[in-house]
Parts: sequence; C-alpha cells; structure tokens
Amino acid sequence: MRTQVGIVGAGPAGLLLAEMLHRHGVDSVVVEKHSRAHVLGRIRAGVLEPTTVDVLRENGLAERLDRDGNVHDGVRIVRSGGGFLIDINLHCGKRFVAYGQTNLQDDLFAAADRRRAAIITEAADVRLDGTSIVFKTGRVDCDFIAGCDGFHGISRDSIPAKREYEKVYPFGWLGILSETPPLPEIAYCHSPRGFALASQRSPMLSRYYIQVPLDTRIEDWPDARFWAEIKARFPRDWADAIVIGPSIEKSIAPLRSYVAEPMSHGRLFLAGDAAHIVPPTGAKGLNLAVSDVYYLSRALAEYYRTGSMALLDAYSETALRRVWAAVRVSWYLTTLLHRFPDASPFDERAQEYELAYLESSEHAQAALAEQYAGLPL
Repeated sequence: MRTQVGIVGAGPAGLLLAEMLHRHGVDSVVVEKHSRAHVLGRIRAGVLEPTTVDVLRENGLAERLDRDGNVHDGVRIVRSGGGFLIDINLHCGKRFVAYGQTNLQDDLFAAADRRRAAIITEAADVRLDGTSIVFKTGRVDCDFIAGCDGFHGISRDSIPAKREYEKVYPFGWLGILSETPPLPEIAYCHSPRGFALASQRSPMLSRYYIQVPLDTRIEDWPDARFWAEIKARFPRDWADAIVIGPSIEKSIAPLRSYVAEPMSHGRLFLAGDAAHIVPPTGAKGLNLAVSDVYYLSRALAEYYRTGSMALLDAYSETALRRVWAAVRVSWYLTTLLHRFPDASPFDERAQEYELAYLESSEHAQAALAEQYAGLPL
C-alpha cells in the first residue's frame, strides 16, 4: 500500500490523528498489532481537559461526550480534618469532563468506520524500514510515519541518540471499576494509610484507586478488602457516601514519569505514550496525546498545503513545552498526595504543611487550577 502518513497504533492518539488528517485532506493508513476488540477493551483514564474537549468538538467527535460526559468545576483534595476544592471554573473560567477513554476509543472507531478508513489490525511483527511500515503480511510505504504505538511500541526505538528522562515511583495504584453510582465530585485523598482516589466514568460507573506497594498482587485484594481499605482512607463523611458493589475490572498500574527527547527523527514523529508517560495523579496522559496530535496534524497539513517543513521541524520542541508542563504538575501532585515508604519525619511534616499552605492560599490554588486545567495549545 501507499499513503501519505502511516500511523503505527490504533489507540486514541493514532485514530484521532487519522481523523484530523482526513479533515485536512491528508490520506493515512493505521497499522495496529492488536485486534480491534483488544484495543476497545483497554481500561484507561477518563478526565478530559477543556482544551481536549474543544479539539474533539472541532473535529465532530463530541456528540456522545456532550450527552454522557460528567462536567466538573474542579477536583477536591480531602484529608482528615479538612479538604478544599481546586476550582478550575472559578480561577480559569473552564470546566473539565469525566468521560472514559474506552468510550472515546469507541467514538473514534465509529468515526473511522463512517469514512471507511484504512485500518489494518492484528498486524504481526510490525517494524519500521525507513519510511515504510512493514509487517508479516505486507507493507505500507509512506511520506511520513507517526508513532502512536504506546510506551511498549516499536516506534521510539527507531529514534537514535535520544535523551531519556525517567522517575520511577516506589508504589503503584490498585484500581477497580464498579457499576455503582460514583461520588458527586472527583476526590483525591491524602491519608496516613496512603493515597486514594474516587473518580467516575458515568452516573452508574465508578472508578476507585488506592496506593499500594509495587509487589502487590491482585489476587490478594478481593473486593471486600478493597472497599474496606478505601473507606478507611477517606474521612468518615466521604467514606459513608461511597457505594460499594462487585468490581467489573481490577488492575494494578506502576507509577512513572518518562520523557524521550526529541519526539521526531527525519520523517518519523512520536505522539502520546510512545514519547512520554506521566503518573495518573495529574490526569494528563490522554490529554497530552491529544495535544501532540493537534500539533502534528497541523504541521502535516501545512506541509501538504504549502510544502513547508517549518512546523514539522518545530514539532518536537513545540510538543515538549506542553509535555514538560504536564510532567511537572503530575510530579507535584504525586509528591504532594502520596505516602512515600522512605519518607523521613521531616519529609512528612513538610508535606503536611504544603497541603495546609495550598488550602489557605487562593493564589496557590489558582496556579494549580491553571495547570490542572491544561495550558492553552
């Protein structure tokens, strides 16, 4: 096959890029090693920044999001003896939307089906050969390649002499999905027993997480133990409001921060988790994939419209400015809210007073609200 842009990976970054390129009149072919059912079955994040929502609306992808998404003014930080709202609407005049990535993935596949997009799934032994995507049963020759194949994909390894920045945290998140009504607010809980998070996917779908050691095994955490632990971490009034029920999905995710620079080499460009990973505390992973794709689609469209490589040459630097802003706020929230196993009494006391300062300072809350809302594109 021959196309203008070959896209490795049919996750949100890859399919959104294909959709945006189509709207610019640029042809693409998506190559995915997994089956469509596997891609749709992945449980991922669900908090969309205002800018992400704007991008989806501008590209005709927000009909179900606008109907079913849960709109929020901000995110609540709770702890024993108090709590406060990081009010994004108050400080930034914006709201974010809780909408599961699984739903967004389904919307993107539906949009691709409507325009009969070229998507090759279950492509075995995928590799890159110059500007060609080669797999067991064929190849796609391209002008450019977009590596949207995630942290464990093959695209990033094709960039030589890259600089890698990584921080691995000494804990993970044990999460469950439950068909129960969620709490009315997304709540981050700082507790002596460890961090906890109450989030949501829909009016009858809740997502909860607790901080756990890296050697934790899922089989050691039946539902009853999980519900008892998360209620023990939240203050009593919050714990009493948590509706328990059978889990329909349970998983453990390690936490890390990772950035690869540059995000391009020759005619290969990385987007999303292929180039960077952030801990989920800042709710930035999916949103960064969208901003990467926004910059990359704009640059490719400019090339095919004018022949100019200026925006493509600037892509990595442009995308990385927003990436590092998200990495920084995700690191800050992770450090602020979790219990670190090697923390000294000084560290713990300083953490408590940082929370107290954030609670008391409108200016500090405004700065955090601006970063949590996501910087402008």
